[in-house]
Amino acid sequence: MTTTNENATVSAPEQRISLPDLAPDFYKAMIALDRAARHGVDPVLAELVKVHASMINGCSFCIDMHSTDALKNGEENHRLLSLPAWRETSWFTAKERAALALTESVTLLTQGHVPDAVYNEAAEHFEQAELAQLIALIIAINSWNRIGVTSRLSPAAK
Repeated sequence: MTTTNENATVSAPEQRISLPDLAPDFYKAMIALDRAARHGVDPVLAELVKVHASMINGCSFCIDMHSTDALKNGEENHRLLSLPAWRETSWFTAKERAALALTESVTLLTQGHVPDAVYNEAAEHFEQAELAQLIALIIAINSWNRIGVTSRLSPAAK
């Protein structure tokens, strides 16, 4: 009979490729895109959007990074944990709910595009320039998620 330690952690998948090393110009452009995308977006809302998109996309690296950043910005743990079920809670404002719905629609683009109702709801809660920045932020985090998932970035052990 073999004895195993049921509490032992499993090692993360090996990283496939390093874009910063092998595509440095692209990676620098992504950093600039990220900086430009979050300009003018409330930091707490920005992290909620980033965590939500990252959860949908299954990017553990980004979930870890942005949930840590959200907590540093004053976000509450129970709200982060309930993001997959945000519609069933009363913890998010109407503006946050509109941003989360827009995040889902942009992230899951192949499942019906961005419905007018979702876009119009967001447009009711955000000024046009603010809405444009929110859309840019959603696009940027989806790009980062694709980098993280494809290259198998894993969060650091804690």
